[in-house]
Amino acid sequence: MLVAGIDIGSMSTKAVIFNRQHFCKAVSPTGWSPRQAAQQVYSQVLNQSGYSQEQIDYLVATGYGRVSIDFADRVITEITCHARGAAYLVPGTDLVIDIGGQDSKVIKISDEGQVLDFAMNDKCAAGTGRFLQVIANALGVDVSDLAALSKGQTPITLNSMCTVFAESEVIGLLTQGKEKGEIIAGLHQSVARRIASMVQRMGASSRVTFTGGVAINEGVRTSLEKQLGIPVQVPKDCQLAGAIGAALIAHDYSSQA
Repeated sequence: MLVAGIDIGSMSTKAVIFNRQHFCKAVSPTGWSPRQAAQQVYSQVLNQSGYSQEQIDYLVATGYGRVSIDFADRVITEITCHARGAAYLVPGTDLVIDIGGQDSKVIKISDEGQVLDFAMNDKCAAGTGRFLQVIANALGVDVSDLAALSKGQTPITLNSMCTVFAESEVIGLLTQGKEKGEIIAGLHQSVARRIASMVQRMGASSRVTFTGGVAINEGVRTSLEKQLGIPVQVPKDCQLAGAIGAALIAHDYSSQA
């Protein structure tokens, strides 16, 4: 049985093919057209796996651009897919923190990856990958360098989490001669505090898993651990949690057919 999952995010699109034994995966920038990005990354993962589109038994699409995918058998919300994917990547997870390009989510889940409760920030870019990108641009650094630059630095408290005001505040701090590393450490701390307030609404947790593209940033993970007071797991394929969850759900539907 061959199934596939595609997660169309605001910044990147991910696809996986699952054959009961392992996943074949591909990631590509979403760009201006979610539909085109999905087709491109799907073709890429098919080529890598050696399978044809006709061999795929079931395909589930998720992510903010899922409604634009007309070749999927079913579309499922990213909350459901990230929960399922995180439970697979880190067995025993009871809380998922997912920070994507345009939103952040905290999801309470069962051992099987079923959603029990969730909180979501999708009205404001604060604390998202887009927020980090804007501040990185203001600092004149690449977003992939944020973790290294902030390592071991004492964070400077940022008073604003609004993207526009935070950008102005950062420029002001640079003018005052503050070190970039200290500002970035403060940025990570601000993101972690915002997420921690969402986590508190979900109640006590024993095993937290961090997914999404921002999870690659070690500085954000470390700040989250300090705010939460417990370890935060980042699986190897943290960016693929949604696509993996979509593929696992596709396997469920295909098995029922």
